[in-house]
Amino acid sequence: MAKKKKFGTFAGVFTPSILTILGVIMYMRLGWVVGNAGLLGAILIIIIAHVIAVTTGLSVSSVATDKKIGAGGIYYVLSRSMGIPIGGSIGIALSVGTALSIALYLIGFSESFNAYFGFGTSVNDFRLTGTIALIILTALALISTSLALKAQYFILAAIAVSLIAIFSGTSEFVPESVPLFSTEGAVPLEVVFAIFFPAVTGFTAGIAMSGDLKEPNRSIPVGTLSAIGGGLVVYIALAVFMAYTINPDVLKTDYNILMKIAIFAPAVVAGIWGATLSSALGGILGGPRILQAMSIDKVTPKIFGKGKGSNNEPVNALLMVFIIAEAGILIGELDVIARVVSMFYLTAYGFINISYFLESWANPDFQPSFKIKRWIGLLGFAACFGVMFKLDMIAMFAALAVIGGLYFGLQRKEVKLQSNDVWRSVWENVVNKGLKKIDAEVDENSNWNPNIILFSGKSDHQSYLLELCKTVSGRTGIVTNFKLIVNAKDDTPLKKTEQVVRNESFKELGIFGRQVKVENIYSGITNIATVFGFSGVEPNTIMMGWPKGLENSEEYAKMTETLLYLDYNLLYLDFDRKNKFGNYSTVDLWWRETDSKNAEMMLNIARFIIAAPKWNNTNIRVLFVNNNNVDSTLINSKISKLVEDLRVNVEIRIINNAVEQKPFYNIIEEQSASTDLTLVGIPNYKIEKQAEFVIKTNQLFETIGSTLLVKAANNFNELDLTLIEANSEITES
Repeated sequence: MAKKKKFGTFAGVFTPSILTILGVIMYMRLGWVVGNAGLLGAILIIIIAHVIAVTTGLSVSSVATDKKIGAGGIYYVLSRSMGIPIGGSIGIALSVGTALSIALYLIGFSESFNAYFGFGTSVNDFRLTGTIALIILTALALISTSLALKAQYFILAAIAVSLIAIFSGTSEFVPESVPLFSTEGAVPLEVVFAIFFPAVTGFTAGIAMSGDLKEPNRSIPVGTLSAIGGGLVVYIALAVFMAYTINPDVLKTDYNILMKIAIFAPAVVAGIWGATLSSALGGILGGPRILQAMSIDKVTPKIFGKGKGSNNEPVNALLMVFIIAEAGILIGELDVIARVVSMFYLTAYGFINISYFLESWANPDFQPSFKIKRWIGLLGFAACFGVMFKLDMIAMFAALAVIGGLYFGLQRKEVKLQSNDVWRSVWENVVNKGLKKIDAEVDENSNWNPNIILFSGKSDHQSYLLELCKTVSGRTGIVTNFKLIVNAKDDTPLKKTEQVVRNESFKELGIFGRQVKVENIYSGITNIATVFGFSGVEPNTIMMGWPKGLENSEEYAKMTETLLYLDYNLLYLDFDRKNKFGNYSTVDLWWRETDSKNAEMMLNIARFIIAAPKWNNTNIRVLFVNNNNVDSTLINSKISKLVEDLRVNVEIRIINNAVEQKPFYNIIEEQSASTDLTLVGIPNYKIEKQAEFVIKTNQLFETIGSTLLVKAANNFNELDLTLIEANSEITES
């Protein structure tokens, strides 16, 4: 098999780039730009356009020196840094833009060619000439890429000779004064910029050849930036020359004025034809390679990925580019095509710049040999979308809608690469900085943002515990579910990768899943509660099912004592397996005078519950047992004030119990027998009385529905529920 021919910096990057930059816009529209914008206006347009070109060239050059660059140029860079969805969507837009730019160059060629030989100058005449030129150039590309690239040297020489002829010429149209800015009746600057901008997009022609370069990491930065710099010098020099040599009215109307003022007109003609044809040839060589690379990555149909010969020439992709280019030629209007091409390229360049910025900011493995300041990428991104917004806001949103549609389509297609994209690094960096920020702040008196450790084993009713836990954690809370695997005989821990649990229910609810081996349940819970978490997002709540039948367990009592000592919020759910959560329509919050901290936590939980879709039509009641014959109006007023401050709409019910002195749990049985979810505070009790508390609570659960027991940590505020001196130990139950 013949060895694939590779190209160096000059032939592979600089020459195709500079030929595309010094192309149709320079010869056929730069005078029109100066005539409409004035000298300083034209220079401003040239500089703004080159700011975008330079920042994008710097960004892509830096990324190119960080990793091996394969075939596909800018598409390859974006897909390997930002992932297939963004890389593919921009790559598709860029390949279409490149194909349409071929039409732009060939329509420019047709204008000059037909005018020089006296052929027809109607739109249909330009279409015919452009189509013939496209067929010839496509045939040349099919015959040999190497031959096409060698032809560029002669064209480059012709452009140099034409520029000498122009600068050496004389003019009959010297203006009396040089207008610095646009004059009355001139085309708006936004339109002028849109038509000029394709002039600076040529540097991508060299990048698109990345797969055919000997040393892409070196050739792309050197060749690209040299071409951009050279183009900037030529454009400014030519703009100044034309402003002082040719009357602006002539510049606005005569697209072939450069031929008329040149010392030797045929040299200019050769330069125009060479520049336009070489620019088109650059697109014909580069566009199919972008499409081929995308097809190899399964972004576009695989038929376009097939190549022929030792160099794997993208024949099928070339035919597709030919069709798109011909569609552009059929438009026939150079100015219209230029505006469309501008939007495609500006969008692509914006994402190239933000790709570099994110890589340099977030990716710890980003170590390019060509280093630039990070803000350059951000500046390029802002400049691209700022210019798009100014040029044509509707077109900008249309372009973004197309890119967005392609992005979501590729995301759903789930095309993956072996390489990592930058988004993981971005999120890791954001999380890292966020954790440092959170950890640096003292969280006294802040709103409760739940970070729950949930203990739930696999059962028929696990989904309900998961569902309620996610509900009470709120929109921004964190839930980590632990499955404890009891294996006293084998103390070998699970590997870190085996400890992570991912399943559809966890993914749907947004719950993190873990599993660990433990000697027994209680020591496992204690150990996890003691060590799990890290600075900034320390867990603050433990939730589990209510432990029936453990009233005499010393291990359970010790575990509870440890959890209370660690100052966790504790949530125990007794789930009604028959009625479940009923119709998700009623929630009762039971308060007593000693529930000052539990009461605030219950109100926070209530706020999260009513925000959940299933509970959004829930009626919430606060029930307070008045054991001391205090005026009910006073109690209602105090509770209303507390509830109002926490922005929860509730019904308040005062139950007078001064005479009957019924046990607290008996009253709950009477009032909440048909409630879908009941919240009850766990009172302060000595650990030796835990068995008594568990037994009485078990009896309560036999008569009411699903119940959540709440024990608030010390960081909750104490709500002032004290009405008169009250005795409130476990006897209240």
